Amino acid sequence: MFTGFLRNRRVQIGLVVFGLCALIAIFGDLILAIYGFGPLEVDYEHTAAPPGRGGHLLGTTISGQDVLSQLVAGARGSLAVGTLSALLACSVGAILGVSAGYIGGVYDTVVNAITNVFITIPSFALTLIAAGYISAAGGPGSAGMGWVLMAFLIGIFEWPGMARYMRAQTLTLRGRDFSMATKLLGESTWRLILFEIMPHLLGIISARFLAAIMAGILAEAGLNFLGVSTGGVISWGTMITNAQNQGALTLGWWWWFLPPGVAIAIIGTATAMVNFGLDEVTNPKLRTGNRKVVRAFLKRQREEARAEQRAAASVSS
Repeated sequence: MFTGFLRNRRVQIGLVVFGLCALIAIFGDLILAIYGFGPLEVDYEHTAAPPGRGGHLLGTTISGQDVLSQLVAGARGSLAVGTLSALLACSVGAILGVSAGYIGGVYDTVVNAITNVFITIPSFALTLIAAGYISAAGGPGSAGMGWVLMAFLIGIFEWPGMARYMRAQTLTLRGRDFSMATKLLGESTWRLILFEIMPHLLGIISARFLAAIMAGILAEAGLNFLGVSTGGVISWGTMITNAQNQGALTLGWWWWFLPPGVAIAIIGTATAMVNFGLDEVTNPKLRTGNRKVVRAFLKRQREEARAEQRAAASVSS
């Protein structure tokens, strides 16, 4: 499944786009050094300047900070929060879901019950309540809760969806020949789960991991917008929040809030492409090859019907 997953055209496009964003985040310091403006550097002569003025390609904020440099620096902050939260959510969800689906019995019942309880409550609401409580406990003079803690809170409440999905996929693999044969050889349950079941689910885990990164980025942006700070770390969410707080939307300073919004949309599109590709790989009805076969069959049927009609018309005449 993993090989077929990587060969899918949509998956390839999504991974390339996501990989470019990841490279920008990793080599952000080098890009900014070449560009010449730092994310916290202030240009007092060009405040709230539109794109192109004063050498600022995407303009500046009301404080004179370069928007493009903040966009590049924000890629690291947003992807760091999204990746760490996704790593936690997918690890917990995959382990619980696969183990519950394979072991079954009382263990499956307990895990499934806990998962259903968490799924009924919106994860963002739980994250907001916990983050707000922790931020308030820090006192009015605190700089924020920190991006690591925020990523942990986002990830710890995002695992139930992953667990349910992985449990359903494991149930389809549990009765297959390779699984039964390995069990008859006397392999331990956890060794079978880690080395036999998990490798067959790598494509699904990869796609869900990218989707969880996107969910973490959106959650971080939403928390920042609602006043839960990451402690001075620049991210796309903090850029949108600062633009909103300074009235950029009402004053028409579109170059301040539009670039981070577009960046989030690009990441979202990339993860959506990967998920669409996953659906094609896991669902035979959606596979491109099958659709081509069906279209060719229908075309051949129509041609045969037309030939029969022409033959009948010639006989009647």
